[in-house]
Amino acid sequence: MTNPADTMPQPLLRKAFPPNGLSARENEALAVLDRFIESDIAPAAASHDEKGRYPTSSVAALKRSGVLKTSVPAAFGGPGFSSRFSLEAQVRLGIADSAVAQIFKIHDELTREVFVYSPPQVRPALANKVLDENAIFGLAVAEAGRKVDDPLTTLAVPQPDGGFLIDGQKIYTTGAAEADYIVLWAFNPQAEGIATDPLLGVQANLVPANTPGITIHRDWNALGQRATDSGAVTFTGLRTKPDWNISVAGQAPLPHASLRYQAGFAAVLVGLGIGALRAAVPFVTGKSRPWPSAGVDNAADDPFVRRLMGELTADLAAAYALTLATGDLLDAHERGEIDRTALAAPTYAAKAAASRAGVRATSEIFALMGTRSVARSTGFDRFWRNARTISLHDPVDWKHAELGQHVLTGWDPPPGIYQ
Repeated sequence: MTNPADTMPQPLLRKAFPPNGLSARENEALAVLDRFIESDIAPAAASHDEKGRYPTSSVAALKRSGVLKTSVPAAFGGPGFSSRFSLEAQVRLGIADSAVAQIFKIHDELTREVFVYSPPQVRPALANKVLDENAIFGLAVAEAGRKVDDPLTTLAVPQPDGGFLIDGQKIYTTGAAEADYIVLWAFNPQAEGIATDPLLGVQANLVPANTPGITIHRDWNALGQRATDSGAVTFTGLRTKPDWNISVAGQAPLPHASLRYQAGFAAVLVGLGIGALRAAVPFVTGKSRPWPSAGVDNAADDPFVRRLMGELTADLAAAYALTLATGDLLDAHERGEIDRTALAAPTYAAKAAASRAGVRATSEIFALMGTRSVARSTGFDRFWRNARTISLHDPVDWKHAELGQHVLTGWDPPPGIYQ
């Protein structure tokens, strides 16, 4: 007989969070993921952060868990799990290792999107790569222009055989360092219609990571999210095959792609906050010294410690509920049930709430634990460094301003890299 505990994921913070609202199949998959997180991913997190390089063993555990396959649509043999499931998985991975969470996030987003904008004839092969090869996708899109929305300078020049010759350099290439395939975005200067609509020249290319012409610099040296290994990648004389172009002109990038990745960052930030509080609990109860004025023998009985823990938990629970709700809205939008603004505005709210809750929780754990907790040997700074780094993606002030503009004027945020 199956133990019910084996088919349900572990609580996030005791019973402080609402139910995740997932199906029985999705919760069973989360329970499996939890076991790999506990046995393989969480124990290696601090070491991977210290080295600041791709978390090879943890990504191998992701592959064994089966979670990389969950975003493949049922029509192509995959589980076809919901976006809510994806965000819950990102929260749980963020608790253990936010770098692994971000690498999974990139793969999941790319997998979900490629089945929308790719040519129908290549979709079975894409499904095969994830389901049968157990492949993981990395991303190469951002460039070091003066502005983040400058036109792409990485060029994909058409060749007589139907493939492309690609040259350029990318930065912030999360997941690309040891991916099986890199989704490389480039600009085709010979594409039809680009004089009136430059987006018609933007294309995604699915490139095997061992293709000649790829140089992975391994130069990532950041304050946080160190193990994402999101450094520069140079493409020099990279020749692609005709079927490596995986986007139909005019259909990619998707108008709501920015909203999906904002929801994902919110999930990872919530996970970091939860992870910080989880790490703080045994320290507070076992090592922290109570303040004399509290008149208690254990710091966990200090009313101000309890108050702060409760406040941080409440903020994270609210951000968690908002973030998971965006998963339902993503799926509803893709089914044509709601317009883009009905997805964008709640996503902005979730990103703002998660940024505040995650950064505050990862910072305020030191106030909970006291001076002993700032010893370098404790490693508690990892949570804050990672949360602070992620929070800089899509600055929260702009999420506030855009949400406020919508509420005050009815403005519909247009599709964009960060809107």
